[in-house]
Amino acid sequence: MCTDPPVRGAPPPPPGAGASDGRARRPRADDGLFIVGLVGRAGSGKSTVARALAADGARVIEADRLGHEVTDGDPEVRAALAAEYGADVYRPDGALDRARVAARVFADPEARARLDRLVHPRIVERIRRTLDAWRAAGHRGVVVVDAALMLEWGLERACDAIVAVTAPEEEQVARLAAARGWTPEQARARLAAQRTNERFAAAADAVLDNRGSPEDLARAARDAVARLRAARA
Repeated sequence: MCTDPPVRGAPPPPPGAGASDGRARRPRADDGLFIVGLVGRAGSGKSTVARALAADGARVIEADRLGHEVTDGDPEVRAALAAEYGADVYRPDGALDRARVAARVFADPEARARLDRLVHPRIVERIRRTLDAWRAAGHRGVVVVDAALMLEWGLERACDAIVAVTAPEEEQVARLAAARGWTPEQARARLAAQRTNERFAAAADAVLDNRGSPEDLARAARDAVARLRAARA
């Protein structure tokens, strides 16, 4: 099911003002791109939406995947994390032991802040570079930026529309337990550190309420993006 939030109207915050309310969008452009910011809590169904739009030809930028590239491949990040957590925080295959880091940062707000300062600006820069590269290559069409922290990063100002995916918390917990092997308590702790469904919905141009089947969600996503794109034309 897709619902429409109130009309946006608040201006973007000044640089350094912290997380925005998500209402600012990029000015209308003639670059041929329709950039959709996809937001929502973990376990809401963002990946299902991204796959459905990709099947229709959209290009997708996944912030989580870029985060893995940063932590696994950026020499400065690797050095900083090895210095804080020990060299064995990187497994023999070169990948970061994310479970170990996550256990630390969820128990230590200062460690989490250090990790965020180290990794997040690099993710944002990679997102911007990808968009610029696609523009330069002449790509036209829908681009989906799947980033749960988009509003904290102020990236909604680089998008034409924001789509939020919501779901009841118990369903989010069940999906996270099934997909990531977390206990219900671990899943709830992760969710407690994120925006609520209501805050994501308030910042969006369309809200996808994921209470039905994956097919229902995919259909609602396609309809919402088509409507938002037509309104932006």
